[in-house]
Amino acid sequence: MEPVTIPIEDVLDLHNFKPGDVPDLLNEYFIACIEKGIFSVRIIHGKGKGILKQNVRKALKKNILVESFREAPPESGGWGATMVKLKGEIEIQY
Repeated sequence: MEPVTIPIEDVLDLHNFKPGDVPDLLNEYFIACIEKGIFSVRIIHGKGKGILKQNVRKALKKNILVESFREAPPESGGWGATMVKLKGEIEIQY
């Protein structure tokens, strides 16, 4: 399987990704965002049963690049999305 290339912007829609890929995907995406000067990202996980949302939030709690996160406001997806604030002052190790 070839790697999927996604544009680096302030929104990441997880609907096309496997739940098991979420932690690594988020980390790599956040690194790319920080390198581009993007420090606020909306993660779209959908509403459904809330399983993907739980997985996303669990990964966010463990990610050292994340300063904070919260549920998106209604006009940005409400409980179907999470707003993430990334740390601006962190040295990224490769």
